[in-house]
Amino acid sequence: MKLTSLLTTTFTTAALVGMVTIWDAPLKAINPHLMQASAAQEMKDSTGLTPSQKIAKIVQHKGQFGGGDELRRYFFGDLEPVSVQPGGAGIVVNLYNKANNTTFAYCATYDVVVAVRSGRVTQFSSSEVK
Repeated sequence: MKLTSLLTTTFTTAALVGMVTIWDAPLKAINPHLMQASAAQEMKDSTGLTPSQKIAKIVQHKGQFGGGDELRRYFFGDLEPVSVQPGGAGIVVNLYNKANNTTFAYCATYDVVVAVRSGRVTQFSSSEVK
């Protein structure tokens, strides 16, 4: 009697595992974005910082070399160019982050963030982007 119940339990477990495996494969084939979305979410959280902490770090390093790299790392794919204005060593690009409602003034010549302000800003004052 014990052997029968053991075989029944083993068979049931194997059947359930097989059904889950068979069900998961078509989902990946039908909608591969399901797997990509979860991977993208993991990448966003890999820094372990909240969006406000990321912005605070960018403000802290404002004007220092590598600030542009930090901006791209934290908000990769989330920045849209709003406007271009003279400043820095030539041209400054104003980049807007819709998710955090923040605009960053970025000087590509020196790869630095020169100004940060909340909201969608089309032009910073000339004293901020010098």
